[in-house]
Amino acid sequence: MNSEIFAISPTDIRHQASSAALGTSIDIGAGCLDSIGGISIGHAAEGDTGVTVIAAPGGAVGAVDVRGGGPGTRETDLLAPENTVERAHAVVLAGGSAYGLAAADGVMRELGDRGIGFEVTPTRPDILVPIVPGAVIFDLLLGEPTLPTAELGREALSHALDDVPEDTPSGTVGAGVGAMAGAIKGGFGQARVTSADGKYFVAAAMVVNSFGAVIDPEGRLYGMPAAAGASKEALAQLDQVFVGRTKILADAAGDGESSASTRNTTIGTLITNAPVTTAQLKRLAMCGHDGLARAIRPAHAPMDGDTLFALSSAEAADSENAEPVGSDVVALLAAMAADAVQMAIVDAVMSATGRAGVAALSEMLDK
Repeated sequence: MNSEIFAISPTDIRHQASSAALGTSIDIGAGCLDSIGGISIGHAAEGDTGVTVIAAPGGAVGAVDVRGGGPGTRETDLLAPENTVERAHAVVLAGGSAYGLAAADGVMRELGDRGIGFEVTPTRPDILVPIVPGAVIFDLLLGEPTLPTAELGREALSHALDDVPEDTPSGTVGAGVGAMAGAIKGGFGQARVTSADGKYFVAAAMVVNSFGAVIDPEGRLYGMPAAAGASKEALAQLDQVFVGRTKILADAAGDGESSASTRNTTIGTLITNAPVTTAQLKRLAMCGHDGLARAIRPAHAPMDGDTLFALSSAEAADSENAEPVGSDVVALLAAMAADAVQMAIVDAVMSATGRAGVAALSEMLDK
């Protein structure tokens, strides 16, 4: 992240997070999702849409929490704590609305071709079923409508497994290519919160395509008001088109039905190295939505599909043999999850670049 542009230093960012999460420290921006123990990130894009894959080829304990009123998801029931399959091999975040769920088919087939998946029965070890949950955003109204394909999913997975960049990028990449954060450009963001003793981390990978606003009436980020805000001129231009910096079009206000009702959703994945259970991961995903609500207002609206997955990168052997973490540790991890989601949303908005006539915050700053 180019913090100088936004008149805030990494030290300021760490201080803000520390005050909220019991002495934790935070990193924000490119590279936060690197070296997280058996889990890697890959992006692919085509036209005005894209796919982001969080790959866990060894299998990762997974959970999910869906809070938005209009979700587009796949295999979320499978991750419920009471159900049988506890591990996922990848999570797919995609554009393209319901069409984008096709990207998960490509991820699943590529994993299967690589011999990665859930062993159905010991008598037929050749039959493997990769577990690939996913969620999508509606981005068909930005630029030219483009539908993610299974091949685009394969490409994103290949980048995650074979072509991992030195620093996983943020901004207008992957599933964030066609995203809008309320009235301005959204994108893909990342942040990582580490406990005071350095033992545990919780990282967040977020695609921000919200109905709600990410900037307040003064033009500053809800998620980090200490950063520089948009200029009065830029805000005046936004307010001619949108109501309250949300996606409600000014000329549609009062009609009872706005096109904003069909083009939203903030989705993402939390990753921790703590050896937690599926039920404990579910709690992290639930609390991660607190960070979403801090950074986006309103959040979890009927026209949003807000969905958070959670994965544990703890090695299977370690997680099976380790003592279960207690409620005090889960409470700390939950606070870290909320901070990670909040700051990953900030990163997505800060790192985005304008596209198809939609301005990014970086282009609107009060100089």
